[in-house]
Amino acid sequence: MTELLNMVIIDGLSFALPLFIMAIGGIYSEKSGITNLALEGFQGVGAFAGAFAAVFLAQYTAGPMPCYFSFLFAMIGGGVFALLHALLCIRFRANQVISGVVMNILAVAMTTFLTKRINAAVFGNAGNKFMLGTIARFTVPGLSDIPVLGAIFTNVYPFEGFILVVAAVMSCVLYCTPFGLRLRACGDNPHAADAAGVDVNRVRTVAVVISGCLSGIAGMSFAYSISANFSADIFLGYGYLSIAALIFGNWTILPAFWACLLFGFAHSGGMALILRLGLPSSYNDLVRILPYVLTLVLLIFFSRHNRSPRALGEPYEKGKR
Repeated sequence: MTELLNMVIIDGLSFALPLFIMAIGGIYSEKSGITNLALEGFQGVGAFAGAFAAVFLAQYTAGPMPCYFSFLFAMIGGGVFALLHALLCIRFRANQVISGVVMNILAVAMTTFLTKRINAAVFGNAGNKFMLGTIARFTVPGLSDIPVLGAIFTNVYPFEGFILVVAAVMSCVLYCTPFGLRLRACGDNPHAADAAGVDVNRVRTVAVVISGCLSGIAGMSFAYSISANFSADIFLGYGYLSIAALIFGNWTILPAFWACLLFGFAHSGGMALILRLGLPSSYNDLVRILPYVLTLVLLIFFSRHNRSPRALGEPYEKGKR
């Protein structure tokens, strides 16, 4: 029983933390006033860029360097793709919900096509995946021996610590810096922010790009932890789970973290239950819906208490009241 509980905690954290960093990106975007349903697409394009960089660099260097660079390029790829969403929503004042949905569809189609073409042209194979291999885990001596809680420090992916550090930094930036204050003002009262000398559209653009960079980290983390390869179909639904987490967290970082943990443990708990009962692998697909079912249940009880940023989804027009 203890071994099963440890597995739930270990696998739950590896699933929840990428969701969490992506949810923080969504919080940045929506706190600035830009509705962001495109997190799914950002993570896909970011993971595509990172996976391509990792596979390409692996031809010339061994060790952990391709893995490190993959996260850097994932952030760049996600951030650059997010600029398109910012351009549509801020410069051209497109409907932000529709823009987000279109970005997700575009990301799947584009990464699928490019992966096949790059594999054929650069790596000489006809596959539709970038094979990444496994990433080494580590265990913290001493702390891993603590009953139950020791599982937190057992078989840890390196990206889990990285995500926690980035999350702490982004939380401080949002709540403890002048930039964070300006960003939150742009989402609640952009006209007042403008009157105070804030360039609302610039702040919103930066916020959307940040959401793309953080989603790229999440996408690369999933690529390494779920299947050790990149393909466009391994991320489907995770962006929407992170959006659900930030909504349940009332657009606040710490409550969003608890929501992500809940989704993560629902996911790993379902897998552990199948293993415990000895059910065939065909039940795995059924278990994968547990976080989404949980989302629907939570939506029933908590959505009425949510308070989104007051200017969320409203294009800003200078001089308009």
